[in-house]
Amino acid sequence: MQSLLREKIAGEITLSELPGKTIRKWRQEFRVTQTELARQMRVSPSVVSDYESGRRNSPGIRTIHKLVDSLLEVDAKSGRRIAKRYEEFSDVIPSMREFAVGMRAADFLRKIDARALSRNLQIRRSIYGYTVIDSIKAITTLDASDYLKIYGTTSERALLFTGVKYGRSPMIAIKAHPLKPAMVVYVQPENIDDLAVKLAELDNVILARTELTPPVLIERLERMQT
Repeated sequence: MQSLLREKIAGEITLSELPGKTIRKWRQEFRVTQTELARQMRVSPSVVSDYESGRRNSPGIRTIHKLVDSLLEVDAKSGRRIAKRYEEFSDVIPSMREFAVGMRAADFLRKIDARALSRNLQIRRSIYGYTVIDSIKAITTLDASDYLKIYGTTSERALLFTGVKYGRSPMIAIKAHPLKPAMVVYVQPENIDDLAVKLAELDNVILARTELTPPVLIERLERMQT
């Protein structure tokens, strides 16, 4: 499981348009100071600072893996408190990805055989990533402080919910939070309540549904080229 987390972090940094900002995000997520990370990497703190601020060129893949390994090693010394938390997320969030470049909302919907439900379609709006969420497990596992993690590096993404019956609860949760996704997709929902559609339209969120099974959906998402 730790290898999956390692590749997730490394992938986000590699694909990010602002790798320094992504490095900072993960360092802060692991509650590691620049000095602690530099010591583990055996470099000076100014090197870490320069990467995060963009004063240095984007790090190569070897440096990125060294940086990620160092974050995990520092975390291991404190009992793997952050890594363990992300392991719990693996069931709640079975797939999550950032796109190197934006994808038009209409193209994203087409690639997952999704049909728009809201009447506020912004065809030219770009999607910069996605998060697949098991809505039932999310209710029992995630707390308020976890909500930001769903958005990765940007809220301009699609949130895809499995295990949805009527679609009210996800949209009510989104309505209550200041961050809004660009798109919400319900995966094989039973029925969609009119309230869910109305809430999406009020928040200018594209709401759609797909009848793909979760495994097929995730396979398509992970094969997407951007």
